[in-house]
Amino acid sequence: MKRFFACLCLCVLLLGNASAQALDVSAPSAVLMEKTTGTVLFAKDEHTPREPASVTKVMTLLLTMEAIDDGRLSYDDTVTGSAHAASMGGSQIWLKEGETMTVRDLLKAVCVVSGNDAAVALGEHLAGSEDAFVERMNKRAAELGMNDTHFVNATGLPAAGHMTSAHDIAVMSRELIRNHPDIRQFTTIWMDSLRDGASMLVNTNKLIRFYQGATGLKTGSTDAAGYCLSATAERDGMELIAVIMKGKTSDERFADARTLLDYGFATYTLMTVTPDAALAPLPVRLGERSAVQPVLTRDNTMLLERTAASGLQKELSLPAYVDAPVSAGDRLGELRVKDATGDTVAVLPILAGEDVAHITWGQMFRRVCRVAFCAQ
Repeated sequence: MKRFFACLCLCVLLLGNASAQALDVSAPSAVLMEKTTGTVLFAKDEHTPREPASVTKVMTLLLTMEAIDDGRLSYDDTVTGSAHAASMGGSQIWLKEGETMTVRDLLKAVCVVSGNDAAVALGEHLAGSEDAFVERMNKRAAELGMNDTHFVNATGLPAAGHMTSAHDIAVMSRELIRNHPDIRQFTTIWMDSLRDGASMLVNTNKLIRFYQGATGLKTGSTDAAGYCLSATAERDGMELIAVIMKGKTSDERFADARTLLDYGFATYTLMTVTPDAALAPLPVRLGERSAVQPVLTRDNTMLLERTAASGLQKELSLPAYVDAPVSAGDRLGELRVKDATGDTVAVLPILAGEDVAHITWGQMFRRVCRVAFCAQ
């Protein structure tokens, strides 16, 4: 199934390739990815390793949210700032050595104002030291297939060998927003405060205020990295990730992201395909039960060009019966999806929703006796 959907997504990409190539994106590296399927809708020099600046913190946020969601960390846990965390330059919330803050406030500081001190404090709290946390960052990057990436710190401050690519940023951004949507409570903040209102925060991501459907995610800039951005936005149930690396100016990176997001929302749509009617139980021959319930695969969300999404036809194919034994997940039939011209755009398997064992001799004897008794 995964191979099939990869092929389907490739077909979608090829269909939209001509118009995508015409996009005016000034940054040297850029990617547009759809969240649910992971389909890349636009790519420009996407695998060249470049300095990511504070977009690095997407991985810092990912590891933090994973710890929260699996119970190793709580939003209300208290973190004590170390001398090392307090020494960070660049964007910061002026965390003092010995100062305590909750994980919630530190996440807010990272997401809204890109606090380097806040990011290091979170990393140290999770792993014991920034170096140990960076080891976890690189391990997680490898697990995600981020082959263009090597992290040296948790912040994105300039460091020799600290590199990633537009493609890899999209991959880790997708992992964060797809599996940890609660991060939105921080990435969608435009203005807020810390320390009971004493420290004001204004989001470095202007799209949060000025782009319809913006959901995040992370800005970054240094003299060497230029202006970088991982921008996420959602409309009509489809969320897109636009990555910009080494933009010339802050305004240009936001303009490039808007161009990519506008193109994606105008050109593509997500569709969840289901049969036109409820699937009836399918008879099972020589089974402990007389029927098995067919179910549609969970991988039934398709990314289509909007022009191809109208007029879809669905053809259900199931046998008259199946022979026992049947195991949950066995393929029973298929749902074929065709476009308005009659071309097949997807074939979705219909699976057994439960186990049905083969009837035993004893069960068969009792069944025959019941039939005989009822016949009298």
